Order: sequence, then structure tokens, then C-alpha cells
Amino acid sequence: MDSIFQIGTFCFRLISPDEVTPPENFMLFEQPDAEPTYTYEIALCTGFPQPQGMPVTRREDLFVFDENGLERRYIGMKGQPGFYACYWEEDESRARIHLAPGILPLLRVDPVYLALFAMERHMLQRDHLVLHCAYMAYKDTAVLFSAPSETGKTTQATLWQRYRGTRVVNGDKSLLICDGEKWTANGWPVCGSSQVCHNEGMPIRAIVMLSQGKENTIVRLSPFQAFSQIYSQITINFWNKDAQKRAMDLIENLVTCVPVYHLSCTISEEAVETLERMIREDD
Repeated sequence: MDSIFQIGTFCFRLISPDEVTPPENFMLFEQPDAEPTYTYEIALCTGFPQPQGMPVTRREDLFVFDENGLERRYIGMKGQPGFYACYWEEDESRARIHLAPGILPLLRVDPVYLALFAMERHMLQRDHLVLHCAYMAYKDTAVLFSAPSETGKTTQATLWQRYRGTRVVNGDKSLLICDGEKWTANGWPVCGSSQVCHNEGMPIRAIVMLSQGKENTIVRLSPFQAFSQIYSQITINFWNKDAQKRAMDLIENLVTCVPVYHLSCTISEEAVETLERMIREDD
């Protein structure tokens, strides 16, 4: 494969052996006529290069080194010994990915494949935020339901689909981009268990932080209240202080530009009505 992809404003060339097949959701972001500014090259190998630089974080599934601002990552999976890939930045415009052949059958799993590219790092470098949320299209705008896993993000989005005829664009994540005037929600090549993934961008109408409740109540959060809740659902490399600061600056702008609500809700049409009424009042 030698193809061009674009996620947000990040346009890159991907060179890889024919045996390395991207998942279907990743292929939605192929843009053959775009102009890449970055190149990834994947190579199959039985061994990885020795670490270089200073270790900056280590956990069960990830070991990261920094050498003069360039990252080297050893990538694994929780519960599995060893690493299946090594991500190696050669300079500011190129990275080489060393891949163990034994992982090939699992690359059809979106998160396993996407982890090869340190994508969240490249997103923040371009002032993009990856938000854990269900992204719903509502009257040509985006309403984002965000909360910890198993709280009911996709459930609430599906209720809107059932009772209001809306459409889910991504069931698990959205890429948030500010063009200097407005924030937009955009597609992301990982959709979780929802299996709903589209490459579409829309202006953000509202972000809804969810919790489960016995009745349906909603409040608009102040920017201060919204900041901490959104920060907890953003994908950030916490070992990178510059990335943390950049993310915090972006979130501060986001919560001053976009209405953020807290909805305590049941699984019912009344939950839809409660949020819809608040959005209309704010409009």
C-alpha cells in the first residue's frame, strides 16, 4: 500500500506491505488527491530497535522514550506479554513503524491498528482534541454525548434516533477542531462497540455530559464546571507537559464557545424532551 489519508487537518502518506490491511473504518479517511505533510512507513520485522532517549512513561501496554522531542514508542496490549509494534519518529515529518508479523490477524480491530500511529500526539500538535463521546447529527449540527464508558452515551444517541429521526455519526469518539471562529465535530476511525463510523464534520451545537438518574434533569454548566468534566474525557498523553498545556488551552476555548450541559437521565423519550427543550431555550 502507498496511499494518502487525512484525519482532521492531518494529511499523511502511508507506506506499508500488502499484508498489513487497514480496517474498513480507517479507509473512510483515504484522500488520494490531498497533499501529505507527514509519512508513515510500516515494516514487518522479528525484532525491534533498541530504545534511544529518555524514558518518559511506562505501563503494561506502552513504553515511551523521548530523544530531543522525537518519540519512540513500544506498543503492546493489556494482558498480553511483550510488544507488537515499535513507533519510531525519524524527524518532524516521518515515522517508521516496526510491526511483529504475529499481530497481523488483530489489525482489523480499530484501536489495535490506530495505536501504531501515535495519532493523538499528532492531533494535539495541530490543535485538535479527541473527545470520548457519541456524536449525533441534529439539524445539520453536532450534539455530543460524553461520559465514562458504560454510562449510556450511545443509548441516549439511539433514543434521539428513535424519537426524533436523528443520526449517529460515531458511537465512541469525535475529533474536535476550531477554525478560529467555531468548533466542529469530525469523524474518527474508531467507533467502539457501536460499529457506527462516518467521516463527517458539523458545527457543534452542544456537548452533553451524562449521568444515570431516576429522573431527567438538566443544567447548563459554567465554563469552570465544564472544563474538568471535558478534560477527563479527552485523549491526552499525560507524560507530555506541552501536550497537556495545549489541551487545557483548547478546552478553555471550547467551553467558552460551546454550550455544555449536565444531563441526569433515564432511558426514555422524556430524556430526549428534557435536552431538546434546553437546547431550544438556549437557541
